[in-house]
Amino acid sequence: MKNGLQTRVDSVIDDAISKKRIVGTVILISLDGTIVYQRPAGFADREEGRAMVENHVFRLASFTKPLVSAASIALIERGVLNLDKSIGVWLPEFRPKLRDRGKATITIRHLLTHTAGLGYPSDEPADGPYRKANVSDGLDQPGLSMDENLRRIASVSLRFEPGRSWAYSVATDVLGEIVSRATQKSLPDAIKELITQPLEMHSTGFSPPADLTTLVTPYADGSPQPVRMSDPQIVPTGPRTRLCFSPGRALNEHSFHSGGAGMLGTAKDFMRFLETIRLAGHPILRADSVRTMTQNQIGSLWVVGDEPGWKFGFGVAVLEDPATADSPQSRGTLRWGGIWGHHWFVDPAKRLTVVCLTNTAIEGAKGTFPRQLRQAIYGV
Repeated sequence: MKNGLQTRVDSVIDDAISKKRIVGTVILISLDGTIVYQRPAGFADREEGRAMVENHVFRLASFTKPLVSAASIALIERGVLNLDKSIGVWLPEFRPKLRDRGKATITIRHLLTHTAGLGYPSDEPADGPYRKANVSDGLDQPGLSMDENLRRIASVSLRFEPGRSWAYSVATDVLGEIVSRATQKSLPDAIKELITQPLEMHSTGFSPPADLTTLVTPYADGSPQPVRMSDPQIVPTGPRTRLCFSPGRALNEHSFHSGGAGMLGTAKDFMRFLETIRLAGHPILRADSVRTMTQNQIGSLWVVGDEPGWKFGFGVAVLEDPATADSPQSRGTLRWGGIWGHHWFVDPAKRLTVVCLTNTAIEGAKGTFPRQLRQAIYGV
């Protein structure tokens, strides 16, 4: 099985690199707690000829979200946060209104499940309200403060009454600020204390590595090959939508600590976190908290923009119907991605955990490569 797995996965990686869909990648696959596949491939920096190695550091994008979500759940366990209290307890100045200007109550539960009525500028056209307010999604605008970004978010009407629908959003940025205020620490210090230090994730945090040669160079989808990102780099995501990437954001110490997209780290570190979640959470969370985190928490609401068959827990997507999703993964599989070019999944029934980091947006997160890799891992 292992030899067949290696052959299949190698083939997918080699094909993606030779056809210039991605520039470089680090992939780890764990089966029942044992690493059965690990491979760095391609370039960390194509123009400098710097080969990818396993300890290279990536801008993690939305890989940040489950880490911050887990930290908030740890605080709920300790009674510091409350799942169903209004976030006004911790953020009294953050009071976005409904479209009819009516008041709305947002809770920690709404933030964890992306049912708060918030949104992202990247799913709007140029004249959308978040774009007009110049809201940052944690990928752009180096040096922007958290206070200013919260003011911009709150100036925009909620898309729906909290709890009534699902929309991927800046909710985890808001949650990160609540974690910071509730602990009376900076978000980096809170995450270090609650998550990365107990798990010995020494290469993961909100600051770039001391040795910048270990930080991979980001690329954007392009033809005939990905293009080295400028700053800013605009990447279309649809006929009228786009993402704005700013590689320099991670190097600017004045950039707000984005709970939704701001961390940097390695594949090995993130694998350690995912395996901890798969194995019931010790030492960062109780087993009952992990069960709650990894179950459908949105009922019959539709996960907009995702494949059918998926629901959402606390900070992670949960596979409810593999047949509808046309997926070989087991019911209860967890997953998410990172728009800088990453994806991960945990299949608890098969004791399988996969981390794939690339330096190519958006192909590494949502292109052909993730699906081909998944199919190769399952041998279908």
